[in-house]
This record gives sequence, C-alpha cells and structure tokens, in this order.
Amino acid sequence: MAQGQPAISVDSKKKELVGDFANKGREWQPKGEPEEVNVHDFINKELGRAVPYGIYDLANDEGWVSVGDSADTAEFAVNSVRAWWANMGKARFPKATRLLITADAGGSNGYRLRAWKVHLAKLAAELGLELTVCHYPPGTSKWNKIEHRMFSFITMNWRGRPLVSYRTIVELISATETKSLKLRADHDTRGYEKGVKISDSELAAVPLQPHDWHGEWNYTIVASAQSIGR
Repeated sequence: MAQGQPAISVDSKKKELVGDFANKGREWQPKGEPEEVNVHDFINKELGRAVPYGIYDLANDEGWVSVGDSADTAEFAVNSVRAWWANMGKARFPKATRLLITADAGGSNGYRLRAWKVHLAKLAAELGLELTVCHYPPGTSKWNKIEHRMFSFITMNWRGRPLVSYRTIVELISATETKSLKLRADHDTRGYEKGVKISDSELAAVPLQPHDWHGEWNYTIVASAQSIGR
C-alpha cells in the first residue's frame, strides 16, 4: 500500500434466502404497518439463495460485492476479483504491477483448493499482474478485515428488511455507506459448477512461488506471458 499497489481483503458473506423471509434485526416501521413475511423459511426454489462474495480495498475503504445465484466456487470467487478490478480497481490503480489478496484459509478461496490457484493464474495472465495471496491461519477468519470493515455494515443496513429479490440485495448493498466506506454491487448470473476436478498437470502449470514462511498459506502467482488453461 505504501508503494501505491492495491491490497484487498476477500471473503464470501453468509448465503441469504431470497424472497419474503424474515431478516434478523429491527427496523423502524409506521405503527400498525409491519413488514409481512412467510411464517416458515422454506427455500423458494425459483429464487434460491443469494451468494454474496466481497472484495474490500484496504487503502481506499471501498468495496465490491458480486451477488451470485448458483454456487460459491473458486471460479466464482476469482470472477468476483475480476469484476472488482474491471469496475473499481483498474481506475484506482492504473499503474499497478502486483496485487495483494488476503483471504481466509477455507471456503471458495481456501489455500488447499486447486481451482482457486488455477483460476488466479488465469487472472494474473489476463491482467498482467503479479498476485500475492496471504491466507489467515485456520481459526482466525474474524481477523479478516472485510468482516468488520465491510460485511458488518451491510448486515446493519439491511437488518429487518426482507430480501425479496436479487435486485433488492444489490441495491441494499450499494446503498451501504459510512463517512468513508463506499460500496458497489452487481448480480452475477453465470452458473458455476461444483466439484470440478483439477488435474495434476493443470496445477503444475500454475506459475506459483511459495514463500519461505508457511508457503502453503503465503505464495505469489506470477503474471505468466502464456495464458493458463487456454
């Protein structure tokens, strides 16, 4: 950050039922005009669950959320980083040569996921950026700054409000702000397949450089001149 290079914190937010369901928290309503919601939280098969994946810019107190409607996969996570760069990051850091990503140890951006590293390699080649990833150790996910600098404010902003549609979710996220925090969001309508297998050869093709200290958690993926997996 001191050298003007981008540093982001990434994570998946809790999946949310989409529809007329109760949302935790209390919100002011005119007397006698409460929000009516379903008695039971049975998933609406047509709307499903929203899958918010967030990107938090540590230097500028700005964030991006891709709201998916299929699965929370490594490909979805990396596409969310790609969307942040296209919509916010590139304009903020036009001279960037590398990007630092801080992430939890598990989930769709887990350090053991082969797909996470393969898709990051594709992104590095596409953007021409050197990507350094630092995973928080297992059990320390709440240290991840996106949790208390971004996600907490989204939760407060939509408390008590039924998340009746994906448009509602995107608008509530985009309307979340503090004195300095600014957010943008969009609905990612692409389908993401679970359980995609990554072969040994695909993983070996990733130009990954483990760091000396806990290389399984801290590593750099160089911007290879040759695209990965194309």
